[in-house]
Amino acid sequence: MPTDPVCGMFVEAGPEALQLARENRAYYFCSQTCLRTFAEPEHERARLARRLAVAWPLSVLVLLLTYFASFPGAVLLVAGLAAVVQFYPGWGFYRGTYDAFRQRTANMDVLIAFGTSVAFLYSVAVLALPGRLPSDTYFDASSLIITLILTGNYLEHLTRVRAGSSLLRLNDLLPSRAEVVRGGAVVSIPPSEVQVGDRMRVLPGGRFAADGVVRVGRTSIDESLLTGESTPVAKGPGDRVLAGAVNGEGPVEVEATGVGSDTYVAQVGQLLTDAEMSRVPLQQTADRIASVFVPVVLGLALAAALAWYFLGGAGFTVALLVLVTVSITACPCAFGIATPAAILVGTGRAAEEGVLFRGGDAIERAARADVVLTDKTGTLTRGSPELAEVRSVLPHTPGEVLALAAGLESGSEHVLARAVEAHALREKTRPAPVDAVRIEPGIGVRGELAGRTVALLRGDAVRAEGIDLTPIADGIRAAELAGDSWSAVVGEREVWGMLRFRSTVGPGVPAALARLREMGIAVVMVTGDNPAAAASAATALGISDVHAGVTPKGKVELVEEYRRRGHRVAFVGDGVNDAVALSAADVGIAIGTGAEIARESGQVLLVRSDFSGVPAALGIARRTVARVRGNLLWAVGYNLVLLPIAAGALVPALGFGIYRVLPILGALAMGLSSTTVVLNSLSLRWGAPGGRHRLRAGPRPQVVPAPTP
Repeated sequence: MPTDPVCGMFVEAGPEALQLARENRAYYFCSQTCLRTFAEPEHERARLARRLAVAWPLSVLVLLLTYFASFPGAVLLVAGLAAVVQFYPGWGFYRGTYDAFRQRTANMDVLIAFGTSVAFLYSVAVLALPGRLPSDTYFDASSLIITLILTGNYLEHLTRVRAGSSLLRLNDLLPSRAEVVRGGAVVSIPPSEVQVGDRMRVLPGGRFAADGVVRVGRTSIDESLLTGESTPVAKGPGDRVLAGAVNGEGPVEVEATGVGSDTYVAQVGQLLTDAEMSRVPLQQTADRIASVFVPVVLGLALAAALAWYFLGGAGFTVALLVLVTVSITACPCAFGIATPAAILVGTGRAAEEGVLFRGGDAIERAARADVVLTDKTGTLTRGSPELAEVRSVLPHTPGEVLALAAGLESGSEHVLARAVEAHALREKTRPAPVDAVRIEPGIGVRGELAGRTVALLRGDAVRAEGIDLTPIADGIRAAELAGDSWSAVVGEREVWGMLRFRSTVGPGVPAALARLREMGIAVVMVTGDNPAAAASAATALGISDVHAGVTPKGKVELVEEYRRRGHRVAFVGDGVNDAVALSAADVGIAIGTGAEIARESGQVLLVRSDFSGVPAALGIARRTVARVRGNLLWAVGYNLVLLPIAAGALVPALGFGIYRVLPILGALAMGLSSTTVVLNSLSLRWGAPGGRHRLRAGPRPQVVPAPTP
């Protein structure tokens, strides 16, 4: 059964249901008020402001006349003013009640309309039937209840707008026009007409209309509103750019790779929209309560009124006030919006830090993680390692070895492939014409050159195949002693040469690891690199638990092993060989600049290739789930405490006189209850998710090499 995205109440998804289609999704609403609030929030805010402009002056005047006026006809004037409040500012509650009955459901408007109508109509009956009913009237109560609840709705509306401010800002990021090269000429078109493959020209100060790759020019780009990166990022040929980012220094030509709904901006917008409808497992009990809340409250109100009238010695007017107080004090909306309010704000806050959660379930999974298994290359170390050395075995030359490696790697997205291509470009070496290339994750690349089988294999894979490595033994020994990784270039099972790769620790990684330790989260390095390279990186980072030479299958087995020990596992990776482990973990965290399959496999995506996003993601997730729990606790506590008071729990101590003020206080509390939930959620925007932390030295890493097959 769908829920109203505004108030969280259950709605029957039948032909009579109020609904709105947006971005190929149907939203259902319990009332016209909720529909308008969702579809036209500014229009609804203005409507509420107009009604409050009438309700407050008239309600104050009703209150003053009721208690301080003694001239003839004052009560009739009070009745007239109260009627205006009841049927103009309060008309929305009647319309909401009609919508609820038409859909055979119940919402908060039913409680408000019922309670205020009872007080107002009884007061009218007192005037119409003088001497037949007790003389007390309650026009002041009905007017103030409506006014206070509308005030609470207005405050909640303002906080909702603030909570969704990330989505509103995203809508303004794209430029109004895009300059595209077509047919040899530059044409100006709307961003919606940009197609994949188009070349866009962006001048300094301009915004990118689509995601793409720089093809011509060099510049620096401000991505702060998209990824949280506070300083401009240098970009050149081959670098990715995001729609909505601001070009800084020089003109560039960018090939569009993601347009329309495929852009990062659009994906963030969709995630924030999904957050409004999120229902994490924590919310399930609250949903069950909300679905029966209104009829239960009406039954409680009637039962309490009858009990005090027949058993407690209360008069008719007191019993009437009990009925009114219970009805207008209850707040089912606090249950309904407890989760989506927090997740909406948390998702928006994360997006500002360059972290994307794919659904509310991902947030809860991330919040429970207590151990992080992470790849090394491109994750803990820089995503673009350098090709530090090319060695050849006679009769081959280093140039031939580099050309063959470049030919084999030309179709790969692996970070080592990009290092080979960059080195070949610098050396002006043309890639060899390798055919039938096939990538073997965790092993290397194979192909055919002039009818001969050739391959570029990682160190452990070469050893596993029993290939004689004697010709390059000195180079292997030097690389492993330095902690560098290496691959062998092989032709027809003979070594032609080797490539030596050198990686440096990524920026911000030591501080990020320190932050994870402070959060009580253990970090384990899981890498396909050789033990010496793994140990070198682990020592620099203070990581004591290291698994080296691990295949993609081995990474999955490690994830399962830690889960069997009772841990909630987060896996961080960026390559094709990490995709299965990302899917197998409790929560997969994919580095944004990594391979597409890795990004699609993760439940959490880090837009920047920056490990500091890991503690930010887990920290925001923990804070968000804490707010969800706090909201649910507030919703339960509010109703458990105030409903008994509204039903008369304080009467034995204070007497029936408290019902002169309880209806007003109940309306004030109910009007502010949902606002409190939203404000509590909004506090997620305050404070940074990370920070600067000193690296605490760890013990010498215990490196566990993968078992020899």
